[in-house]
Amino acid sequence: MPLEVDALVIDANDPQALARFWAGVLCRELLEDGRTLRAPDATAFPIRFDPTDAPKSGPNQMHFDLTSASPEEQQETVARAIALGGRHIDVGQRPEEGHVVLADPEGNEFCVIEAGNAFLAGTGFIGALSSDGTQQVGYFWSKALEWPLVWDQDEETAIQSPRGGTKITWGGPPVRQKQGKNRLHLDLRTADESLDEEVERLLALGATRLDLGQGDTAWAVLADPDGNEFCVHPRKA
Repeated sequence: MPLEVDALVIDANDPQALARFWAGVLCRELLEDGRTLRAPDATAFPIRFDPTDAPKSGPNQMHFDLTSASPEEQQETVARAIALGGRHIDVGQRPEEGHVVLADPEGNEFCVIEAGNAFLAGTGFIGALSSDGTQQVGYFWSKALEWPLVWDQDEETAIQSPRGGTKITWGGPPVRQKQGKNRLHLDLRTADESLDEEVERLLALGATRLDLGQGDTAWAVLADPDGNEFCVHPRKA
């Protein structure tokens, strides 16, 4: 496999505080750096909180869909999130949809999905990284990560690692206009190929190089066909 998901990175005005919130909600171990949540198993990924001075502007391009094994577990997750500093928000959801929409202390949206959701069955607690995006970008990420498409209908797409775990989904058009740098992005790492070879492969698939003022770095900053930022790091020594 040419690329591995090294971490999901969330920009935060207070990285340590937001990491503590999510450690509590997800019941994950917080590492010694105070801003990284350990992956609980091989099908999951670490979550790292990086500092930013930029305020949140508009809905995020990507959000968590958290799963529930029972109605009681859904209520427990919602209550835990509220107690830790989350809040209910209205994004136009209908009561009959069954999921609960919340925001973390910095306003990042997430959903607690009702029990019995067949699409997220067997995915783990983070059932999906639910994303705003085109069909084209779903195809791009399927090829980039070499994860199969597990949904491709009505311009909605989803991919999942062959090992299982969290799905990444894209809702199809209309896609919201991008408002500045995304607060959530993927950090990828090469597993076998060199960084230059992997970057060239991604560019051929439709990625573009980005200059965010990162200067001379050991990693590459790219954007997918929808303009969403991601980073590619060389394989670990």
